[in-house]
Amino acid sequence: MPSDLDFGLKMVNGVIHVYTKRDITDATTELDLPYPDLQEFVADMNVLMALIINGPIKSFCYRRLQYLSSRFQMHVLLNELKELAAQKKVPHRDFYNIRKVDTHIHAASCMNQKHLLRFIKRAMKKNNEEIVFEEGGKEQTLHQVFQNMNLKAYDLSVDTLDVHADRNTFHRFDKFNAKYNPVGESVLREIFIKTDNKVSGKYFAHIIKEVMSDLEESKYQNAELRLSIYGRSRNEWDSLAHWAVSHKVHSNNVRWLVQVPRLFDVFRSKKQINNFQEILENIFLPLFEVTVNPASHPELYLFLEHVDGFDSVDDESKPEHHIFNMESPLPGNWREDDNPPYSYYLYYMFANMTVLNHLRRQRGFHTFVLRPHCGEAGPIHHLVSGFMLSQNISHGLLLRKAPVLQYLYYLAQIGIAMSPLSNNSLFLSYHRNPLPDFLSRGLMVSLSTDDPLQFHFTKEPLMEEYSIATQVWKLSSCDMCELARNSVLMSGFPHKVKSYWLGPNYVREGPEGNDIRRTNVPDIRVGYRYETLCEELALITQALQSEELETIPEEMLCMGAGLESNTKGDVCSMGEEKN
Repeated sequence: MPSDLDFGLKMVNGVIHVYTKRDITDATTELDLPYPDLQEFVADMNVLMALIINGPIKSFCYRRLQYLSSRFQMHVLLNELKELAAQKKVPHRDFYNIRKVDTHIHAASCMNQKHLLRFIKRAMKKNNEEIVFEEGGKEQTLHQVFQNMNLKAYDLSVDTLDVHADRNTFHRFDKFNAKYNPVGESVLREIFIKTDNKVSGKYFAHIIKEVMSDLEESKYQNAELRLSIYGRSRNEWDSLAHWAVSHKVHSNNVRWLVQVPRLFDVFRSKKQINNFQEILENIFLPLFEVTVNPASHPELYLFLEHVDGFDSVDDESKPEHHIFNMESPLPGNWREDDNPPYSYYLYYMFANMTVLNHLRRQRGFHTFVLRPHCGEAGPIHHLVSGFMLSQNISHGLLLRKAPVLQYLYYLAQIGIAMSPLSNNSLFLSYHRNPLPDFLSRGLMVSLSTDDPLQFHFTKEPLMEEYSIATQVWKLSSCDMCELARNSVLMSGFPHKVKSYWLGPNYVREGPEGNDIRRTNVPDIRVGYRYETLCEELALITQALQSEELETIPEEMLCMGAGLESNTKGDVCSMGEEKN
């Protein structure tokens, strides 16, 4: 492996390439760090788009999904009492003391509204004369900020704060975003829930540490908090890492994901960037630099030890004015005022992450995964991109309208972090949420909170989410424990931690990978899921060698074979365990 000083970095057509010096001259050679070919990606995406509207394929997948639902109902009728008896035999363990992970939660709203209210009141009493804001070159203390709003600590209440989503936010993402501003004032959002402000993110760090303390007190609840990197400047990573390290925002119950808002059009309209490639450079070059030479960004090196991967966020219902194809401008040439399409963002994020992961693996560092918001609203090609590029997605509501994609997500066991209470306030009423259908069919789903500040009332929002889901959908104890086990499997917590939470053999498939003494999920349930998935994969594979299923086009059969060798390594093949 070359020394740190022997590496060179250069972004070519939106993807960073890594070079090493060959000799004492300046001649360099490019490292063999492959990434998905753009032409192949676009071609595969077009094939998938054609498949999901193909009539015979839609009928086939719909019937298989209905069969999976019916088969699960039969399983419950025959084995529910056996599953309950198996759980009762396990000493000490129950739903409350199994590990569960909130796989989709934003750090800026990880506290509930009462928590934020108490913190603001406490800050007003203790730090009233601290300079917290600057506008037009004039500094303001906390007292002056609230004085300008004609507010005192006594006046504040949960209703005054007005951060909770209500009926007026339904299908109004703009109104929902406004709920991040306490009392409707963006200045309070900047002071209390931003990492880079006049007080260096001190208040935000204190709030998050209090949330972490609550998680540690509950012991069995964990979270993967999301922080934002926008790509407006190269020093964003160092600023974020400095905030996390200097304020010691760390807990064994928390991992971090970095979300990248799709706001190119906003930055372009404000003339903060010239083209899309600048955003990619600002996001990824610091990560390559710290991977090549950790001493170049020491605080970022420490922070990345606790980062699992990346998320892509924004309002998916926004209209897209472009279609991603081979005629789309390359990132260096994308200077239009319109936002690139969703799949454009995801492809270039994934391509750079792939190169970065190859390099980090060679350097002995952990790698990152892509876990975007996907399928909450908007066109179906979002879910196609998510299927092709993501390890897990958040929301996935529109899978209920796309039987082909839903079946593919099932076969590939791509994780779906679902947030029914969030969806109920934004896009889909609770009783129409497809989570119980997805669970019964065997999709890899978990429960998450999304934004406790806007949607939850209690100190334990994740338990609130489980409680409501259980009451509304009449979930059994086994169902709840299965969702909790899924959340740990989907999460980015280290292998050593998962081994302790789920059992030393958790990476094995079927009952061999389950330890009921730690998961409280009966082997009967795990065995059923494993056998059913293997049978579905066998059905697709056998169709390759049969002329009986002529209604299934060749592309679908080839896709089934591809799923057999799933790159995530978590899907069985013809009933045999994969290495």
